[in-house]
Amino acid sequence: MSFRASEAERREPDILLRIRENDRRRRLGFRLQFALVWAAILAALIGFIAGTIGFNAELIGTYLGFILGGVPITMTLAVLAIALAVFLAVLGALGRISRLPILYAIATFYVSLVRGTPLLLQILFVYLALPQAGIVIDGYWTAVIALGFNYGAYLTEIFRAGIEAVPTGQYEAARSLGMTERLTMRRIVLPQAVRIITPAIGNEFISMMKDTALASTIAVQDLLWRAQTVGRPRFQSMQTLLIAALIYWILTIVFSLFQDRLEKRMAAGDRRR
Repeated sequence: MSFRASEAERREPDILLRIRENDRRRRLGFRLQFALVWAAILAALIGFIAGTIGFNAELIGTYLGFILGGVPITMTLAVLAIALAVFLAVLGALGRISRLPILYAIATFYVSLVRGTPLLLQILFVYLALPQAGIVIDGYWTAVIALGFNYGAYLTEIFRAGIEAVPTGQYEAARSLGMTERLTMRRIVLPQAVRIITPAIGNEFISMMKDTALASTIAVQDLLWRAQTVGRPRFQSMQTLLIAALIYWILTIVFSLFQDRLEKRMAAGDRRR
């Protein structure tokens, strides 16, 4: 009996090794097929573009640097707007969970108004309508304010959900230690809520990075504005817009990879706890 048991124990590592090797081969095959499909799709797109409109290498070489100059403007615009959105979202979420009817009414009105109107309309309202009331804001800060104001409403609901996801036992434990409601919210609840909603904030930032293209409608010299400025007078809009689309795509991929790594690190930290 003991001999059979020891023999089974010796065989067990071999079985585990085979299972791991099969899993490794399966993952490798999946990645290889994934890469091949991507390569085939990209080759088909490049072939279609080259066969229909061609590539003006001289135009691209001359103005690529000018178009790329819009990337820092796009990125700073997105960073400033998401910072404003997070600030407004914290205030909005606290208002949404408040037991004071005035704060609750203001927060719900803000969320309803912003989510019920288009982002482009909000940008044009700040840029074109507010000057009639004597409030003149240049195009860049108009985009920051409008984007932050808009995304703040959507992040408000995300923050609210994150706060409500914190277990009630945390509130009870803080109360038993004699902590006030405000201190509990600042020291216990909000840090945990931020950890919960960080992936959602990353998704919103990636979306905002693309929505900054709407700032080109009010002459902010971002990536899309520069691509249009180069392509339109030369009747080469297809090529310049494709360059802009490629740059947006690369930025999105880079930040998506960063977000994926951040989520995995946070998940690993949670498991270690």
